[in-house]
Amino acid sequence: MPRPFPRARLRSTAAVFTTMSALAATSLGVGPSAAESDSAAPCALTRTDAHHSEGLDTWNAAYPRPARSLDAVMVFLSFPDVHPLTTPQELTADHFPATTRFFERASYGRFTLRPHSLRHWIQMPQPSTTYDIRRDWSPGRRAAYLRDALSVADPQVDFSRYDVVYFVADPDAPGVDSDATKVVNLTSPLRADGADLRRIVTVFEQHPPDRLVLAHETGHVFDLPDLYHRPVDGKGDWDTHVGDWDLMGSQFGLAPDLFAWHKWKLGWLDPRQVRCVQDAGPARLTLEPLAAGPGVQTRGTAGAPAFGLGRGTKLAVVRTGPDSVLAFEARGPVGNDVAACRQGVLVYRVRGGAQSGGGPIEVIDAHPRTDACWEDSVYPPLADAPIAIGESFTVPGEDVRVKVEGRTASGAWTVKIAVGR
Repeated sequence: MPRPFPRARLRSTAAVFTTMSALAATSLGVGPSAAESDSAAPCALTRTDAHHSEGLDTWNAAYPRPARSLDAVMVFLSFPDVHPLTTPQELTADHFPATTRFFERASYGRFTLRPHSLRHWIQMPQPSTTYDIRRDWSPGRRAAYLRDALSVADPQVDFSRYDVVYFVADPDAPGVDSDATKVVNLTSPLRADGADLRRIVTVFEQHPPDRLVLAHETGHVFDLPDLYHRPVDGKGDWDTHVGDWDLMGSQFGLAPDLFAWHKWKLGWLDPRQVRCVQDAGPARLTLEPLAAGPGVQTRGTAGAPAFGLGRGTKLAVVRTGPDSVLAFEARGPVGNDVAACRQGVLVYRVRGGAQSGGGPIEVIDAHPRTDACWEDSVYPPLADAPIAIGESFTVPGEDVRVKVEGRTASGAWTVKIAVGR
């Protein structure tokens, strides 16, 4: 994940690890459709073999779908050359309950991530410097790290009980690089306790860590792509594609709630809450704010916080090609987006065939000549991207026009979308 500014026995292995950017999605055409409504289905992009494809007509069964409660284990790894300065309890508190709360809000209470943290360190067999831990890790060194970690953890952890695995390294050990935190995908799953381990979240964060970093990495476990742009030389802006507007773009974002497109993909929006705008001429609709505020919990586990899902439309979509759509959603300072710089109707383009990190979603700036929130935004040119009340906007390169006409007494946004002449 970018930091754009300072603020059972195991099969042997080296060849089975790849980076997230290189691994193609598998199991095409498996699982229930995410677009079951006749009104929404024409705008549901087809899932492709691109890594973390934004197509959502089917679910990739190689990934756990967060439509229920899932269990995650945190395993804490120390090294023989240094004594840890923090405790597993302190490192657990760095990430939980914040990560669980983020997903409960984003899912309107439909999904709960339940952490199960070991309360002690498990020592690795080699010094931390042996593994050459860094962002662009060599597959061989990464394989050695995971092989050793699984070997020492297996006698103490029943991996068959968990849907998500976090290996958390001692943050103060020499050679531990916080920029190396990521999900490692396995081209062939490892076996432990009779379970297939297809991906493991390797955590090398400092104490305290980057805000919401674990939520970002967990998003990859649920088949969400990286939305940031990585400059070829590693210099320059990482946040030109989506700015502050989705956690998968930046964990530092002012409005990091997941896009409505992602909520549809994950099963957190009902098809009736997605409006596919197809006909020429104006379509008038009411968009409920995407982020959840306090309200009535429609689903979720007993004792979980209550979040208002609402019954109206959360997402409007216009098909622009065989593999592309325009998406429209209402964003404002509530829930996960409480620190949003501006509010209004956000427009973005989705491409189902684009790879993770290759711009599968790009926010379209309704105010390209201005910017906002220079002190806090990860990318001020997009901080004021939403269309405000009374404004009209024609999407560049498309015969699609949007006007935000007003707001209802309940806070929903009234919008007119015209497609074609």
